[in-house]
Amino acid sequence: MPRLDEADREATIAAGRRVLALEGAALTGFSETLGAAFAEAVELLIAAPGRIVVCGIGKSGHVARKVAATFASTGAPAQFLHASEAAHGDLGMLTARDVALVLSNSGETAELAPVISYAARRRIPLIGVASRPESALLKAADVALLLPRAEEACPAGLAPTTSTTLTMALGDALAVALMERRGFTPEMFREFHPGGALGARLVKVSDIMHRGREMPLVRETTPMRETLIEMTSKGFGIAGVTDEAGRLVGVITDGDLRRNMERLLDCAAGDVATRRPATIAPDMLVSAAVGRMNDPERPLTCLFVVDPEDEAGAPAGVLHMHDALRAGVT
Repeated sequence: MPRLDEADREATIAAGRRVLALEGAALTGFSETLGAAFAEAVELLIAAPGRIVVCGIGKSGHVARKVAATFASTGAPAQFLHASEAAHGDLGMLTARDVALVLSNSGETAELAPVISYAARRRIPLIGVASRPESALLKAADVALLLPRAEEACPAGLAPTTSTTLTMALGDALAVALMERRGFTPEMFREFHPGGALGARLVKVSDIMHRGREMPLVRETTPMRETLIEMTSKGFGIAGVTDEAGRLVGVITDGDLRRNMERLLDCAAGDVATRRPATIAPDMLVSAAVGRMNDPERPLTCLFVVDPEDEAGAPAGVLHMHDALRAGVT
């Protein structure tokens, strides 16, 4: 790795800080000028029975692709439309049920003309985003979102830097405002993020718990000889103990077996069980259940699941630490 002398290092750090400060200030200023047009744009997005079609070209096209992905991942059907490809057949992606969100710093990009005229002919609502209020895009738009004329961060003032940051942030603002208006919940978010770390964080106990005959359960009166068979055959290393009404009243673990070793085979399950066992609810996040299992004062590898709204108190399932690990929750 090449080594920088102290002067070069300081100059490089200063350049990075300058860019971040410049773009940060631009974002702060933008937030202070956001007004009624933003609310009108969100209303158009909510009212569209179809998709949000986000269009752009060049650096604005890259931003548009990201903005479309953000909408889609937060429950708003969306797709990206490349402005150049639109003029060669991809305009068919845009229907009368959709709303078009067109991004362009100048608002005069020639490749956008077919999209603008097509939306006008088909009476497709058009939200325009640009930095020039007199531009063709904003003049044609049903809702015009004006970007502030901010200084680009590159030394020549030419490379799209601050302008693309502002556009991307505006896309995030639209997506989040739309989420809040629609009452988007973490549970709904998980529907669109079933994989990876995000999906794992939102997995509920009821999604992965073992149910029915998979649960190791015995009655209080079950002899310990039979209880041991239940514990070993189900593979959890524990057994839940229920009363005559089916209510979970205790749990038998390997610790309970060791403590009662001398008289074990002469006992019933209820004589050995630890009463008032720790349980979890089916709607609890698995990550929270793992936190409970990892309690340093009382570490556990397995927990029974009991619905607190079930007056009968019957076990609904059982969760093992290995189930959480397989689901990607650690």
